[in-house]
Amino acid sequence: MHNKVIPLYTLVPFILMLASIAFFPLFEQKFWHKNSNKLLIAAILSLPSAAWLIINGFEFRLLESVLFDYLPFIILIGSLFVITGGIFLTGDIEAKPSVNVIFLMIGAILASFMGTTGAAMLLIRPLIKTNKERKFKVHTILFFIGIVANCGGLLTPLGDPPLFMMYLRGAHFTWFFKLFLEWLLTNGLLIIIYFFTDSYYHKKEPAKALIRDKTIIHPIKLTGKLNFIWLTGVVLAVAFINEQYIPLISINHFAKFIREGVIIIMALLSLLFTPHLTRISNNFRWAPIEEVTYLFFGIFITIVPCILYLESNAHFLGITSPPQFYYYTGLLSSFLDNTPAAVVFHSLAMNTGIHSVNMVAGIAEESLRAICMGSVFFGAMTYIGNGPNFMIKSIAEDNNIRMPHFFSYMFRFSLIVLLPVFILVQIIFISFN
Repeated sequence: MHNKVIPLYTLVPFILMLASIAFFPLFEQKFWHKNSNKLLIAAILSLPSAAWLIINGFEFRLLESVLFDYLPFIILIGSLFVITGGIFLTGDIEAKPSVNVIFLMIGAILASFMGTTGAAMLLIRPLIKTNKERKFKVHTILFFIGIVANCGGLLTPLGDPPLFMMYLRGAHFTWFFKLFLEWLLTNGLLIIIYFFTDSYYHKKEPAKALIRDKTIIHPIKLTGKLNFIWLTGVVLAVAFINEQYIPLISINHFAKFIREGVIIIMALLSLLFTPHLTRISNNFRWAPIEEVTYLFFGIFITIVPCILYLESNAHFLGITSPPQFYYYTGLLSSFLDNTPAAVVFHSLAMNTGIHSVNMVAGIAEESLRAICMGSVFFGAMTYIGNGPNFMIKSIAEDNNIRMPHFFSYMFRFSLIVLLPVFILVQIIFISFN
């Protein structure tokens, strides 16, 4: 079956699926606001792909994508969503540049261990409240998107969905710690740039705003602390319930669901032991995770023909060097979504015939490093590159912060601040050799 020619038209549903995610929020907001419509689009586009795969004898690849990629992905994302949604941080302290930097530093660390979405949702409201009295605060939200919602999540498979997909493909939990220097340089540079930017704007603040900021103080308070225990349970499950520590999993694929079972239990314990009032205070709603569930169901089905196409045409595409994987993964991550981008280019790397002394997740370690960095970092380049980006924008606008529109975000922030940092990181860490 692997020798079968994969027609180009089989890629159309996947392209339309990603185009829907990219353009409906911009041009058909009312239609796209309903999750039922997202499910409808996902179902309509998935049916042709599923039918073609079954008719042409690729039903196992379809089943594999749904059972061993989609289900673990949704269970992890959903459980992190539930657990972090039970942690509520309140307070209003003086919004000095040093205080805002501490918010970003904490967020960059938490992003890798509770997910970029979890860290962003935990910290965004207290950050907005802290800066409420200040006139100039849009730049703070932009850097928050870049650091906490994206670049901070590079250190573990929990940090960002693309990394979890690489974990499912064989990269050990601890392998991602090898990206520490890249994580440190990227987030460190962005935080330094932010400090000087915020210091500049802080000096421009009206005197009355600074006086109000100094006088209206509420201590930082954390509720729902028990959820850190359930979060630790998820971290340990991902770290230790795998082939490396339980050989049975490599023999019986369904034994992998022991990990998913433990993760689900952690989420249920969070729902059981977190006071309902805490979730209400946190504005916890099921709609965001429903959206992810519906859209990625469509993505994980329509992506299968694309992966098959790459397997049969990898040698003709000319993407072989780590920097190419970095920038091409980054380009797709910027304008579509970073999770399918990572999956697509991992599949491409597996079929290029490139071998290395160090092979990780079936590909050269240098290629995997480039794919991970490209997908995580470049997810910050647009509002649609990573799930939390638009959520942060919406929360900021709900709090009367006038955020830049889609293209203004790129021209005012990502192209002039993020991209130069990402290029510098590539020059230092990802060589053409």
